[in-house]
Amino acid sequence: MTSSLARIPMTGASWPVPSEHQLRGMQHEAVLDLGWGRLLFGQTFASPRRLVEELRGEQPGRRDICMYPRDPQVLVGLAPDELFVDPSYTFRLDLHRYRPRRELIEDVFVRTVTCPADVAEMSRIHAANGMLRAEAATTWANHHTRTVTYLVAEDRRTGQIVGTVTGVDHVAAFGDPEGGSSLWCLAIDRSRAPAGTGEALVRVLVERYGARGRAYLDLSVLHDNDAAIRLYRRLGFRPTSAVCVKRKNAVNAPLFVGEPPGLEELNPYARILADEALRRGIRVEVTDAPSGELRLTCGVRSVYTRESLSELTTAVAMSRCDDKRVTRRIVERAGVRVAAAAEARDGDLAAALGLLASCGQVVVKPARGEQGKGITVGIREAAELERAVALALRHCPDVLVEELVSGHDLRVVVIDHEVVAAAVRRPAEVVGDGQRDVTALIRETSRRRERATAGESRIPLDDTTRGDVRAAGWAMDDVPPAGVRIRVRRTANLHTGGTIEAVTDRLHPDVAAAAVRASRAIGIPVTGLDFLVPDVEGPDHVFIEANERPGLANHEPQPTAARFVDLLFPETRRR
Repeated sequence: MTSSLARIPMTGASWPVPSEHQLRGMQHEAVLDLGWGRLLFGQTFASPRRLVEELRGEQPGRRDICMYPRDPQVLVGLAPDELFVDPSYTFRLDLHRYRPRRELIEDVFVRTVTCPADVAEMSRIHAANGMLRAEAATTWANHHTRTVTYLVAEDRRTGQIVGTVTGVDHVAAFGDPEGGSSLWCLAIDRSRAPAGTGEALVRVLVERYGARGRAYLDLSVLHDNDAAIRLYRRLGFRPTSAVCVKRKNAVNAPLFVGEPPGLEELNPYARILADEALRRGIRVEVTDAPSGELRLTCGVRSVYTRESLSELTTAVAMSRCDDKRVTRRIVERAGVRVAAAAEARDGDLAAALGLLASCGQVVVKPARGEQGKGITVGIREAAELERAVALALRHCPDVLVEELVSGHDLRVVVIDHEVVAAAVRRPAEVVGDGQRDVTALIRETSRRRERATAGESRIPLDDTTRGDVRAAGWAMDDVPPAGVRIRVRRTANLHTGGTIEAVTDRLHPDVAAAAVRASRAIGIPVTGLDFLVPDVEGPDHVFIEANERPGLANHEPQPTAARFVDLLFPETRRR
């Protein structure tokens, strides 16, 4: 509890300013920590600005509640981007009007918390109801005061705790001249609680505070909690004009941010960003679901995004990533090693053949393109080179031929020129079962990948796959023995069935530094940089290309979406 001296207004605009006699002995700027957050008794704060300052002291992952602010419109008006009026009803029961129930509620016994095991059961029930867990130490400390009352309900048949409620004595909390009290955190174990458990908990709390001589019991209930509202009305509770004010944070987001139309139609790469924005109270508008385009608004500023691509990425940066030849030149000038390369212009293979002769194996790819389309890996012969160039030309008139560098395919995600995630991407492969042929195995594996990625990843049954299977020493109608693994694609692109292994914590500092240098040289705020590395934990690396729209959902649980939203709206960054 904290306090300072100040004159105070009362519970709400409809209550009179207290007299000097009432003020005597009353604490000011009263704050009570309940473990899941703090109760701020707004009527004990003389200045709304001090109340805003106190609400800003909310700890991450907690829910502070300001009850009885005298002028909530002024309070929210001082910090409209941070505060909101809770869309709940406040109900009051005048305790002198309460009428006890004539008969006991069968199979339910309500008692005070007596041990830490009871506290643990309270926490379990709160979590099962989607409520914040209270810190056990704070709950146990409060239990030893007259300020907070913790009740639990036991099932008489089993002895199990099946419900809980918390009460706060306003007189003990801050010397309330109105003689009030309040009810919080009513919750029951819906799978085990006997009928009437909630009513039994409320009635016992009411009778406890009535016995103490308290004048009323207040509570806050969500406007759409019809079952609870019916219970409270049946017990004699009536609406009051008091309101609660809370902070716009991730915990409270469902209370002040509506779910936008089209959210369910988004692919995983856009949905992860929409969910992160909504958790922070940022308004989300789905402007084009098929492309993953969103409009995010915080305050007066809006930003359009298409998955991880946003207005912060300039057209120049996009063009640098779009043309792999340009990307190579820029990052090489920044001191990042790139693979030896040649161009095949207008079907002229002279330079490409020279590179093949010197390197032994090459990779052919369209100079512009994405998702692994038109890429052929592991070319050794001139005839193969000619076919691969012809394939690449179907996707882009400019073709790049690169030295085949052995190593792991490493994707490094850099946001705001900081490494946020790293993962090794592995090419699609199938595992023999001794019964099905390679074609059937590919189809089954592809179906599993599609289900796991919401349709974003599949193994195509095309000429490239057939060629890669043939290069691995198999035919499409062969039946591999059980347990035999066959790599069916040479490229590790996730869209063609590749898989991913997180290696963020193992990334060598030299590789991380190279990724940051590359992102700065390109001038791009969000990018996925591809390297080939002989050892994931080693310093050696060769840069391959940069992606201006990396799939951030592929790197969970790394905080890629959080860092992206931090970049767009730094004012919402979690402290």
